[in-house]
Amino acid sequence: MIRAKIVGAGGYGGVGIIELLLGHPEAKIACLVDVESVGLPISSLYPHLTGFCDMPITAASDVKASEQVDVTFMATPDGVGMKLAPAELASGAKVIDYSGDFRFNTPESYADYATRIGKDQKHASPQLLAEAVYGLAELHRQALTGKTRVVGNPGCFAVSCILGLVPAVKCGLVRLDSLICDCKTGVSGAGKKPSALFHYPARYDHMNAYKLAGHQHVCEIERELGLQSGQTLRVTFTAQVVPVCRGIMSSLYGELMPGVKPADVQAAYQAFYPAGGFVRLFNREAGIGSAHVRGTNYCNLIVDVDARTNKLRVISHIDNLIKGQAGSALQNMNLLFGLPEKTGLNQPGKYP
Repeated sequence: MIRAKIVGAGGYGGVGIIELLLGHPEAKIACLVDVESVGLPISSLYPHLTGFCDMPITAASDVKASEQVDVTFMATPDGVGMKLAPAELASGAKVIDYSGDFRFNTPESYADYATRIGKDQKHASPQLLAEAVYGLAELHRQALTGKTRVVGNPGCFAVSCILGLVPAVKCGLVRLDSLICDCKTGVSGAGKKPSALFHYPARYDHMNAYKLAGHQHVCEIERELGLQSGQTLRVTFTAQVVPVCRGIMSSLYGELMPGVKPADVQAAYQAFYPAGGFVRLFNREAGIGSAHVRGTNYCNLIVDVDARTNKLRVISHIDNLIKGQAGSALQNMNLLFGLPEKTGLNQPGKYP
């Protein structure tokens, strides 16, 4: 049985992985850690967990040295995991970090990301960057093995955009200087924080673009797509908040290369995403939306060609809190411990 510690258990990312682990046949929660609500049962913060998980929240300093765990989920803000990871690794645990702390393999690439999030700081554990694996399983499945100790979970927008564009980029179907990512997210993407901007009256019946000067997930998107294409590339990325609780819809565009036909596009996507995985393909007639992935680890892609403008058009839907966060983390854990990838994740969600 895999014993799991969750650091940052009181946030949305923390409760998300708690919910998933409760249904996992090969894992159990060993302890919950946070800096707030210490001593309170997690079910007092999230009453829907009553009777399922009433474990108390513990301060990091109070975790018993004898509380040996196999994996630590860092459901924490940027800058926390990089400080705590060395001790977790020294105790024998693998680390899956939700933030951007381990998404980049050099201090220089991390510094670019840190600048975008407004943290002009050096990495606290640069010695770990080279061994960290970017935790998008659909691209790095072979690297997410038992030898891997540190996983940098991908950002939610990055998951949506990379999965939507990578077959076209890898197969040379689109001009690399024409890529556009037009992305809309639910309010939960901002996390659990009291802010006037996320107060209900400020969000109801209101949508807006943000971080137009540069969103931090662009670093991941450009890096991963660049690795697949073998070239440096840039994308035009626009993030928007819409008045829904959860979900991301990314409308992705690229100009097709001369001679590329719609059949070529469909063949490339079908080859890259065979049936049975977490990425599902649909055509332009499919009436799908964010509700059809809510609560699941699936990414639904509508793959289309606009013949009038010779543009690739991919509509990507994920649940930002599952495939964009806790679900990807559990998928990574399964791979790290040699379990079938869908263990604890193969569910259709709830509708409506």
